[in-house]
Order: sequence, then C-alpha cells, then structure tokens
Amino acid sequence: MSKLLPEKTIERLSRYRRILLSNVYNEKEFIYSHELAHLLHLTSVQVRRDLMLMGYSGTPTKGYHVTSLITAINDTIDPPEVQYAAVVGMGNFGTAIARHLKNKRDFIRVIAGFDIDNEVINRILPGIKCFHINEIEKVIKELNISFCILTVPPESANLTKDVLIKAGILGILNLTATSLDVPASIFLEEYDIITSLEKIAYFTKHL
Repeated sequence: MSKLLPEKTIERLSRYRRILLSNVYNEKEFIYSHELAHLLHLTSVQVRRDLMLMGYSGTPTKGYHVTSLITAINDTIDPPEVQYAAVVGMGNFGTAIARHLKNKRDFIRVIAGFDIDNEVINRILPGIKCFHINEIEKVIKELNISFCILTVPPESANLTKDVLIKAGILGILNLTATSLDVPASIFLEEYDIITSLEKIAYFTKHL
C-alpha cells in the first residue's frame, strides 16, 4: 500500500486540477508553479512541494505540462474504481447538494438519498431514489455505497452518524452544524457553512 498524502495536499491537488482543466480549455499547454500559486492564493513553494509529494516535477524553462499534470493528479487522487455515495437528509439543502453533485465526477457517483419524511420517500429527487432511513443498512450493502453526505438537522446528526457507521459506511462528509466524533476507521470531513459565513462577516466589517 502506497504512503498516504497529507489531507491538505489532497485538497490542493483537487483545486490544482480544476484550474488546470480550465487552462486546457483555454489551450494553455504549460504552466509555472508561480502562475498556479497566484490563481489559488498560495506560494509557488507550496505548489512545488505538493507536486513533488506525488512524484511529479516540471522543467525550469517551461514549467509543468498541463495535460500531463492533470493525468498525474488523476492517477494520484482518483479511486481505482467508481465509489458510490448517498445523501442523508433529502430536504431542500440535501436535494440541492445531490443536484449539484450529479455527474460532477466520473469516479464518484451519488446514487441514493435517505430521509424520514414520507413526502419524499420512494420519490426520484435529482435523479436519485430516496429511501427511508430505516432501509439504510440494506441499501448501502446492495448498492455498495462507501460514504455519505450528511445534511440532516443538527439535532439528528449524532444519532444518524451512529446509524451510518453501523451500516458499514467508511466515510462521512458532515454538512451539519454539529461536530461529530467517529472511530479512527471512519474518515470524517466536516464543513460548517454558518461558521464560514460568520468568519466572512467578521472580516468584511473590519475592511
């Protein structure tokens, strides 16, 4: 098993790829580390360090070949086979997330939703079927779902997390305002939109 790269490096590699894909569209064949750094508000040293960690280097005269670098990032961060995900909590926010993620990545596919609201159970919402959360263990096994995006109300987050872990989920993207505690065997990514908005509000009022 190859050595895992740091989480922040994986995040930046994903951002590099998005920028590079836009450069391919603009027919930019090569890009220097300082150009990539400028586009993402990083330092060129950080960019070079990240790319060296995945075993990729450019040339002093031309920089990095865009298409080749995209392929290298693909080989590094994309899973060897398709991974399936589900959205847990198919209210307005969860439905919007499912719609936004639809067909965004070839190797990551959101294929199911879960909720407790009879109004959405068994309905097809943005291309995915919504199941009752009581079916989660059966559906996760049948559809080979490996991680979930959690968009339930904050007061339900911890209980739902326990259900997901019992069902065999390996990763959780927590979009609720409740911080979760999970075993070391579960990969947890947490993003709190309210905290981010409050951070922006704080700094903008001081500009």
